[in-house]
Amino acid sequence: MVLPQNFGLAMLITLFAGLTTAIGGAVAFIVKKDNLKALSVGLGFSAGVMIFLSFTDIIPEAGEMLSKNFPNTHEWLVFSGFIIGIVVAILIDYFLPDHIDPDELLEPDAPCKHNHKIKRAGLLTAIAICVHNFPEGMATFLTTTQNITLGLSVGLAIAIHNIPEGIAVALPIYHVTGKRRYAMLYAALSGITEPIGALIGMFLFSLFIPQILVGILLAAVAGIMIYLSFDTLLPLAREYGNWHLSMVGIVSGMLFIWIGLILLGM
Repeated sequence: MVLPQNFGLAMLITLFAGLTTAIGGAVAFIVKKDNLKALSVGLGFSAGVMIFLSFTDIIPEAGEMLSKNFPNTHEWLVFSGFIIGIVVAILIDYFLPDHIDPDELLEPDAPCKHNHKIKRAGLLTAIAICVHNFPEGMATFLTTTQNITLGLSVGLAIAIHNIPEGIAVALPIYHVTGKRRYAMLYAALSGITEPIGALIGMFLFSLFIPQILVGILLAAVAGIMIYLSFDTLLPLAREYGNWHLSMVGIVSGMLFIWIGLILLGM
């Protein structure tokens, strides 16, 4: 296989964009382990980012990619991909069952129950982000090989919204383990799939695989993120704080990523 032009720079940009999740993980160093209010805001923040990106960025991008090959049916393909993502998220939820002693369900304040649910939220978030980062890595890498300036812009945009994704992974893990290094490690590992996605993308596109796969995958990622936000992150944000704190997090997350996209588009 012949390496594409700008291969080294494309991989560096993709690696940087992916590992910015570790910056989000660094929030574990400044948040106290028992600070449930900070956890509530952080979970709401993450849900706000995921919801905003899914509906304003990922789904439109999937539609744009698919419309090139399927001008009359691309909306149905995006819809189908979105549903596939939700089904995948449900399956992930099913195969990570609650292993909670029934007696503990009668004690809403039982620490082990809280720890289990928070850790499970962190693991589900990490899985969704890993899946989400595959097409991001492909997009960053392939764009940079064709246009370095455009690739830098795409990489920076992805890096910015990877920071709150790192927060989404690190906060639950740190709250349960009390280990900052574990929080940082899980956050960093959730982003390492971007350069892996870049290599997979290089291999697939070298075989002339049509863009339909990437477009449907992006739509599926949006479905996973929406399910995760409404089924896991938002309920936990409310449970471990209150609805007002959750709303502060949600709105802050949406405004943060919105401002970031505006600045990048100027």
